[in-house]
Amino acid sequence: MKRFIEGEDRGQGTLLPELLDDYVAEDNPVRVVDVFVDELDLGLLGFTRVQPAKTGRPAYHPAVLLKLYIYGYLNRIQSSRRLEREAQRNVELMWLTQRLAPDFKTIANFRKGNGKAIRNVCRQFVVLCQQLDLFSDAVVAIDGSKFKAVNSSDRNFTQAKLKRRMEEIEANIGRYLAELDTADRQEPAVKQARSARLNDKISAMKLQMAALREIEAKLEETGETQISLTNPGRGNFDVQASRHCRAGAGYQNIERQGRRQIRQGRFRL
Repeated sequence: MKRFIEGEDRGQGTLLPELLDDYVAEDNPVRVVDVFVDELDLGLLGFTRVQPAKTGRPAYHPAVLLKLYIYGYLNRIQSSRRLEREAQRNVELMWLTQRLAPDFKTIANFRKGNGKAIRNVCRQFVVLCQQLDLFSDAVVAIDGSKFKAVNSSDRNFTQAKLKRRMEEIEANIGRYLAELDTADRQEPAVKQARSARLNDKISAMKLQMAALREIEAKLEETGETQISLTNPGRGNFDVQASRHCRAGAGYQNIERQGRRQIRQGRFRL
């Protein structure tokens, strides 16, 4: 009798294929984002390339990229490359973009050409969610500022208070877009540094493997069962060595900064 919960066979077909819509609950916030963006007049709001070009390769509709940005803003996805990855693997984004997955360059270029319009739309979206109590019990937290959707003890707005709140939201959105710009600039450098460190480790590993092969060949040549790297004439022994050694011409100066015991015949990579 099987005592574990078993998953489904990945290769098993179904008579009635599951719908992507089935994976997104009716009260999922992405549905609000979808309806909100679809109701906007993007051309009037200042977005570029709202009308398709008559020639050349078809482009993504601005609404698709805007939905991606609003989702990233709400979920603090802080680089174009991460937005690209999430669009490829995140079921909510697959639903929101209808399985479209723009590359990071397309995402970044859309922000560069429509930064002001994106800020305005994100601000309108946050204000609308507050006014209509859309996110039920949820709290939208951005950069440490919390905006409660319902049950707020202060639901009255003066002109000054409304202006201050709008400025706060505008500043938060501006910081988010600035973080995206910074992350997009830094990510290639970080990636290169990580790649360089990995290559260094691989090179060190290859050197160690080459040294071990030489030792193995020497053991086979001499017929010995063990070999001492510091004193070839000695047999089995224990060596007390420090963590840091300075090698000179014909001598070794060993500094005591903590000891480790190396038993002959054991090699660790």
